[in-house]
Amino acid sequence: MAVAVMALAAFATACVGGGSDPTGEKPPTNDKSAPGANAGTGGGSGKQKGGKADFDTVFNTEDRIRQALPDPGAMKGWKPKTGRADIEDQPKSAAECGPDTHWDCTGIADGSVKFEAAGENAYFNIQAYADKKAAEAACSKEKAWSAKYGKAEVPPVSEVESHAYYRNAGSLDGLDLTMCLGTVIAQVRVEDGGGSSLDPATVRSLAQLFVPRIQKAAATS
Repeated sequence: MAVAVMALAAFATACVGGGSDPTGEKPPTNDKSAPGANAGTGGGSGKQKGGKADFDTVFNTEDRIRQALPDPGAMKGWKPKTGRADIEDQPKSAAECGPDTHWDCTGIADGSVKFEAAGENAYFNIQAYADKKAAEAACSKEKAWSAKYGKAEVPPVSEVESHAYYRNAGSLDGLDLTMCLGTVIAQVRVEDGGGSSLDPATVRSLAQLFVPRIQKAAATS
């Protein structure tokens, strides 16, 4: 893998808007008492109405990955920590990966950013595939892999296909929400950094910020 790892300051500058929130979404907060923080009910799954998430764009450049990931300007109340974008030099085919490999085996690019706030760490990850068919196959594998963990009742995220699980293994105590969006798999993880309640409303609000950024990056020429 050809790896491009950068300081978050440089990473954020390369994002859409140069550190501002280009989506117009209300910035998320880790304040559990914020109005509407616990709004919504449901099992955390569904599909986007109108096909808005059914894009064909291939996220095969560092720039497009950066555009899709939240920057500090979009994350009011959170402290930026790290950011990266990686592009595969020689992506593997489904035949090379086989049926029993990890779900990200056929990925062609990925990226992530990390933020911290009192008691919590928030991670945004995006895994890109060569086309929707490859992404759908990976989503199926990821969902089966995640099912071994405890299901989290997170309300649907803008009605896109999603699922959420508590990750309690070893020293890890977190909540993962995974979304399948066209040619990418997007994940939001909130981890306990001391004092976190792992509130589903927090991970949902972060995911609601993530989705339009990915969609806008997909629409960028």
